[in-house]
Amino acid sequence: MAVRIVIVDDHKIVCDGLKSLLEAQPGIDIVAQAADGREGVKLALRLKPDIVIMDVAMPGLNGLDAVRQILEEEPGIRIIALSMHADRRYVTGMLSAGASGYILKHCAFEELVRAIPIVLSRQVYLSPAIAGIVVDELAFRGPHARTSASTVQALTSREREVLQLISEGHNAREIALRLNLSVKTVETHRRQLMGKLGVRSVADLTKFAIREGLTSLDR
Repeated sequence: MAVRIVIVDDHKIVCDGLKSLLEAQPGIDIVAQAADGREGVKLALRLKPDIVIMDVAMPGLNGLDAVRQILEEEPGIRIIALSMHADRRYVTGMLSAGASGYILKHCAFEELVRAIPIVLSRQVYLSPAIAGIVVDELAFRGPHARTSASTVQALTSREREVLQLISEGHNAREIALRLNLSVKTVETHRRQLMGKLGVRSVADLTKFAIREGLTSLDR
């Protein structure tokens, strides 16, 4: 039986390129493609593929939160993170969210062919270029890192979505339309975020989101 895969990436050329290359391999079926995290979550929960290949930095809903949402509903789906970022916050963030692999885009195709059977066997695959990051994180994690991680984990899924959209420059009305909420509810989430994170401005919320890898200045 073919391995069923969904590809989620906001760069169409990446999606199309991976689809073409992977479908040339025996036993692989690309069942759907998504251009953003929110669409990727919907497709994954509806189609229940074996594997989701998930970009990390996407507008609207980042890969980290998309992974969390998928695995909350369908923990059996295996997720391989795909990113141009070798930064520790992205790597450890995606693995903590439940991803089974992390691959850098510049060597994506060759490594995906190796990673797919590995993650299907319930093991973890990491690009050799970033494997040391995980070792360093485990060996040298300090009090600040633990405090930062616990702060992020204290946020609800909805608060994280609102935080990302705020950091991308969307106002309360735009966020309300995207998330099907009232403007008042969005403003309440914003106040709660400021309270939980101990900040007083949208600029500070944005800095926090960037520092924790919830959004990115360059995708």
